[in-house]
Amino acid sequence: MMKMMFLPGAGGSAAFWRPVANQVAPDRPRQFLSWPGLGNEPSDPNLRGMDDFVSMVLAALWEPADLIAQSMGGLIALRVALAAPDRVRRIVLTATSAGVPVAGLGGEDWRADYKRDYPGAASWITEVSEDLSPRLPSVAAPCLLIWGDADPVSPLAVGERLLRLLPHAELHVVRGGGHDLAVTHTAEVARLIASHLR
Repeated sequence: MMKMMFLPGAGGSAAFWRPVANQVAPDRPRQFLSWPGLGNEPSDPNLRGMDDFVSMVLAALWEPADLIAQSMGGLIALRVALAAPDRVRRIVLTATSAGVPVAGLGGEDWRADYKRDYPGAASWITEVSEDLSPRLPSVAAPCLLIWGDADPVSPLAVGERLLRLLPHAELHVVRGGGHDLAVTHTAEVARLIASHLR
């Protein structure tokens, strides 16, 4: 049975996706990743940047899986799909930049709030800036984009840009959803994901 791999955002916690996952397909194999050194997660001296996190996910993908990602996790998911397309069956992206420049699309700067909320987190995370736009048309996996219409960090314009760039994408808008819509709109997000993965 196809595994689901859940990738959190810069908060780093593997627990972020569990409420949604429990409603999607509790009988399917699931793997919840955390990001060492981000949020309140303990650091790992061998993981010092985005490239290391991408390598960590690739090492866990010994067979094809579905990737479900939020925020920063979406950037990692797409980098993984570009590096190893044969190991990614389907992708779900929620409230993410996914390698698209967000500032020019109205996204608020989240870095000061992040540093305040997670003073012990690795400093490199607030310096990540990567534009995957030219490479996204080559992503082969079907992508479900779930966006809130009230997300100040990754506004709906980002989802609409990804919809144009990704060749096999579908966009769903969650009314009233913010950057944490997987937490605030768990049932709706779970239903959309379950339908996409079927």
